[in-house]
Amino acid sequence: MAQQADFFALLTVDEAVEELAALAKPRRKVRAKGPAKTGPDVAYDAHHEAYACELEATGRYRVLRKLQPRTVVPRALELGEKLAVIVDTETTGLDHAKDEVIELGMVAFTYREDGAIGDVIDTFSALREPSVPISATITKLTGITSEMVAGHAIDLDAVARFMAPASLVIAHNARFDRPFCEHLAEGFDGKAWACSVAEVPWGDFGFEGVKLGYLIGQCGMFHNGHRAVDDCHALLEVLAAPLKEAPGTAFARLLETARRPRHRVWAESSPFEMKDALKARGYRWNDGSDGRPKSWWREVEDEALEAEISFLQQEIYLRDVEPYVQKMTAFDRYKA
Repeated sequence: MAQQADFFALLTVDEAVEELAALAKPRRKVRAKGPAKTGPDVAYDAHHEAYACELEATGRYRVLRKLQPRTVVPRALELGEKLAVIVDTETTGLDHAKDEVIELGMVAFTYREDGAIGDVIDTFSALREPSVPISATITKLTGITSEMVAGHAIDLDAVARFMAPASLVIAHNARFDRPFCEHLAEGFDGKAWACSVAEVPWGDFGFEGVKLGYLIGQCGMFHNGHRAVDDCHALLEVLAAPLKEAPGTAFARLLETARRPRHRVWAESSPFEMKDALKARGYRWNDGSDGRPKSWWREVEDEALEAEISFLQQEIYLRDVEPYVQKMTAFDRYKA
């Protein structure tokens, strides 16, 4: 159980014996103080919740509650509401140009401009049989076997209908999911995308790590991970939860960053010996195979563009050079 040390205090043998003895004694029925804690859409059994609260009150335990997906409320959008879709894919590999989607999960929910989350109004979950066998590595990562997907196909027309009313698409690593989704079906292209990994500074809000399993655990829950639609439900609750060390929610912050334009700065023809300085600055290498420049590049906020150009001129090129700069919005960020 060492891997759970982040969530549970370790007891000495004597302390463990005392705890077990105390639990074995007949005791009065414990009542929860105040209303039972709730998950996204379910009140936990008051009897068991009382025990969980009692453990937490000792300061020696942290209890994770099982995430219960929100009830789907099929309805039309109300005045002032928009629709967001959380999407997750499971695939046969990492390269969207040659690997294939084997599972697609989506959760559609309403929201308002101020970041208030409304109802889940629809969900989508489907498996797909690829043209190649699913490797043991992928099965270990996803839990999906070739037998599970045999004979299954994704209704691409249904996907397009599902996506049509969406104003925003969210993925927990949009740089991975967007190319696969756009390669799979119509309906994803032309939408604004937001990435809950790259566009939420989780560390600034007291979270350790950005993996979905870490985030949901630090929100006090656990879920059945690595199945696409389950991960979508989990991400929604992480985005909806009050931030630990800041006001508001991660979803409100994500909306704010998604609306802001960014600039992709290309350090074309930069000296080879400067590659380490570029990497340290946060630049990434593009090999040119996708039709974009064969060059180091980095995305910066609007207000940081002037400083970035100055860095290239003074630290990399050592002369006045106007680098190639692309203005990026949520509509074209994370595309292949």
